[in-house]
Amino acid sequence: MQMEQKKTYINGKWINGTSKKTLQSVNPATGEVLAEIKENGIEDVKKAIEAAKHSFYITREWRDMDTQSRSDILLKIADMVEEKSEEIAKTESMDNGKPLREAEADVDDAVHCFRYYAGLIRTPQGGVYGVNSNFGRMHSYEVYEPAGVCALITPWNFPFLMGVWKLAPALAAGNSIIFKPSSETVLSVIKLFEIFEKAGLPEGTVNLVIGPGSMVGNYLAESRDVDMVSFTGSTAAGQSIMRAAAGNVKKIGLELGGKSPNIIFADTDLESAVEWAMIGIFFNQGEVCCAGSRIIIESSIKDEFVKRLAERAEKMTLGNPVDNPDMGPLVSEKHMQEVLSYVETGKKEGARLVCGGCRYTEGDCANGYFVRPAIFDECTADMRIVREEIFGPVVTIQTFETEDEAVSLANDTVYGLAGAVFTNDITRAMRVIREIRAGITWINCYNPAFSEAPWGGYKMSGIGRELGKHGLEEYQEVKQININLTPGAPGWYGQEVL
Repeated sequence: MQMEQKKTYINGKWINGTSKKTLQSVNPATGEVLAEIKENGIEDVKKAIEAAKHSFYITREWRDMDTQSRSDILLKIADMVEEKSEEIAKTESMDNGKPLREAEADVDDAVHCFRYYAGLIRTPQGGVYGVNSNFGRMHSYEVYEPAGVCALITPWNFPFLMGVWKLAPALAAGNSIIFKPSSETVLSVIKLFEIFEKAGLPEGTVNLVIGPGSMVGNYLAESRDVDMVSFTGSTAAGQSIMRAAAGNVKKIGLELGGKSPNIIFADTDLESAVEWAMIGIFFNQGEVCCAGSRIIIESSIKDEFVKRLAERAEKMTLGNPVDNPDMGPLVSEKHMQEVLSYVETGKKEGARLVCGGCRYTEGDCANGYFVRPAIFDECTADMRIVREEIFGPVVTIQTFETEDEAVSLANDTVYGLAGAVFTNDITRAMRVIREIRAGITWINCYNPAFSEAPWGGYKMSGIGRELGKHGLEEYQEVKQININLTPGAPGWYGQEVL
């Protein structure tokens, strides 16, 4: 791909950022610069906020559009994304490093997500109540309204899909938006905004700003003209967003880090558990917030499980993601070094490195950021590799003897994003899964996600939910309306109505 010059999108116009800094989008498989973008400065961010505010509160074209017309435009966007799916997926693969088939699946899911929310807003919402009170007979009902000016901030691991996870429901609800993707992966999102422009979204409804989260993200969170901020990323960054958003007590949604347990009992189908564990930790190079990075396994089957898992991991192919290897490169050289540093930490802590954990530089991978999938055995709960999110293809193994011990190990974390249980005893599966303090859980599988089902965590993995009807409600406010059905005015509270 020839290097391109890209722009950002504010108030219906493509502009160069004013920060005087140039962002380079790099192919992590080759080190090749794919595109350059002039980053936005604070003045650009102010203009984006003002455009969204004017769109929502003054012109009100998108906000006041009837739901059928708004739904039709979302369906049109879905069709346009589908038409460009091959181009978007290839761009995503080259910019992010994920295998092409995974990028294609992300784009397919994004199309479905737009169509899901286009349909959901055509269904009845709210409730009507006939109530009696000391004020007389009242009619009470609720209506859902858009939250307002929404700042949406997304990570680099699923740039297109997670962007759509936020944009589709936020647009469906009638909000005006400032969207800030991770600076690591911006190219597929730019293609989405090109589609927004062609689909005819009113000026100011969607605005794209690109720059560092420490500057752009915090400014959006602090702004009193932003009514809501939705953020997906690290827990530390989420805490910063939460503090900044306190200034005007704006609505917030946070989907943060994870260190998710994958509990495997001895009665499970071992080969199936191995395959799902591979998906749980090595899918998307392990750069997944809900990755099954802690395998907690019944001690009687641990050795055989680790043997099979290592055999599978050692056979995994690494290579240029557009050629569909088993794993592509990590997103950047900096992140690769962070993952490799955790591998060294695990060795020093006394865990046994069964396989992998080294940089891979053979053949065409010489200039890329590739790491062989790593498995650590003989891990203990106090180790950093067990407690901290690594966000790469590194998995730890812990053992248990009893069900209670398995649950205790699973919950021994500040995170609560995801978790899984593998067993042929469905009664035990349901019992244990209810004890795991996590928002997304699976039984005898790992990683499936659906637009129709809510997504989000407990504890330090965040607040609020993406996807499903809850995902739409995230970007709405609920208003209560009460109507007096009793003739005349009431007497003093508690007395008979006049």
